[in-house]
Amino acid sequence: MSAHRAASLANETGEAERCGPTAAGMGMVSCHHCATLWKDVKAHDHCGRCGARLHSRKPDSLNRTWALVIAACIMYVPANMLPVMITTSFPGEEQRDTIMSGIIYFWVSGSWVLAIIVFIASFLVPLFKLAILILLLIMARRHSSWRLLQRAKLYRLVELTGRWSMLDVFVVTLLTGLVQIEGFATVDAGAGIVAFAAVVVLTMLASLSFDPRLTWDATEHESGKRV
Repeated sequence: MSAHRAASLANETGEAERCGPTAAGMGMVSCHHCATLWKDVKAHDHCGRCGARLHSRKPDSLNRTWALVIAACIMYVPANMLPVMITTSFPGEEQRDTIMSGIIYFWVSGSWVLAIIVFIASFLVPLFKLAILILLLIMARRHSSWRLLQRAKLYRLVELTGRWSMLDVFVVTLLTGLVQIEGFATVDAGAGIVAFAAVVVLTMLASLSFDPRLTWDATEHESGKRV
């Protein structure tokens, strides 16, 4: 083993030890619905407060999250390739705009701030969320203790930014409802906005399906290996 690898393992072990024991390691289980903490829980027990079935971790969390993330990655392609807005103006001219063509239009027309906002909210944020979720899934599957605190903060960031990715959907919906002037111009939602909304919803469901406590289980895994 190289000196660099040995130092990396030592740092990971030291970080895991500084985090302290987990509730699961102490025989405690938190209710997924009301967050009540219970001890000495047996299989098929129910929460004494809300009646929900108790699980140490969300059942099949990694597989469910992987399925949702893969589906979101697949939908991400048509979301950026297909038109999100179709504008028909007099005398029958039709313009199909994708997310990127809309960003370019705003930039060229001098609306730089709006172009940057749409670029961040509609292009970077979904890609950023997918990359973070994939990283969290891989690290949780490997029981890695690499940068536990930073990974927990990344997960909270994914939850926080989830709803803001709906900016494009909101704008297109607003324009579709307002710009319907017969004989002059009409705006219709394209197939791309459906794919984009699917990406946003799938990533939000993936973040809900992922159990962040799996990240901290690495401390128990490391302890077990040392014993």
